[in-house]
Amino acid sequence: MQDPGDFKYRIVYSRRRTITISISPDNGVVVKAPYLTPGGTIKRFVNDKSEWIKKILAGFKSLKRIDNVKGYSDGDSILLFGRDFRLKLYQLDRNSVRIGAGDTIEAGYVKDNNPLIIRAMLEGWFKYIAQDKIRQKFREILVRYDNYRFRPGDLVVRAMKKRWGSCSTKGKIAISYDLVRLDEVFTEYVILHELCHLKHHDHSSNFYRLLSEVYPDWKKVREELKKYIR
Repeated sequence: MQDPGDFKYRIVYSRRRTITISISPDNGVVVKAPYLTPGGTIKRFVNDKSEWIKKILAGFKSLKRIDNVKGYSDGDSILLFGRDFRLKLYQLDRNSVRIGAGDTIEAGYVKDNNPLIIRAMLEGWFKYIAQDKIRQKFREILVRYDNYRFRPGDLVVRAMKKRWGSCSTKGKIAISYDLVRLDEVFTEYVILHELCHLKHHDHSSNFYRLLSEVYPDWKKVREELKKYIR
C-alpha cells in the first residue's frame, strides 16, 4: 500500500499497456499498471491525478451505506422504509424477524447470534417484504399512469448490487429489493425510470423528456439516491 500523504493507494500489476486508476468506497484507490512499470513512473502518474483523486474521495464522505457488511448485533441501527429501526435479538426455538413496537426490528435466532448470520437472516427478510411492497407500488404506478400505456412484459424484484433497476429489450423490468430499505420516493422514481425505457430504450433526449413529464422532480431524487451505497 502506497501513501503519498493525503491518501493511500494499492498497486495491481497485470498484462496491460497503460496505467489506470479506479476509485470506489469499498476498495479505495487502486492503480493498475503493466508488469515491470517503474515505481517512480507510477508515483508521478498518481501525483498528476492527485487533485482528481482527492475530489472523488471527499465525495465519498457524504455517502450513506444501506447495509452493515460486518453484520448486525443487538442494539444496532437498521435502515428500513427510509427510517432507522433498532435491532432487538432474542433466542427462540426458530428463526424469525418482525417489526416490533417503537421502531424496532425483533429477530429471533435458534443457536447462533453471530453478526454475519443475523445479517443473512435479515437479508432474507428484506427480500421477502420487498416482494410485496415494491410489487404493490408497481401496480399503483401502472394504474396512475395508465394513459401513457406502459405495458411491461414482466416484473422481478431481486438482488441488484450495481443498479437500482433495469429494463430489457423485451420489456422485462427488474427492481432492486434494496429499495425497500429507503423512502418510497426512490422506489417510485426507479420504477418510472424503467417504465420510460419501454418507450425509449436509451437515455436520449426523448427519454428524458418523457421522464420529466411523468416525474418532474427526477433530477433531485436521482441525486439523493446516488448518496446510498450497498
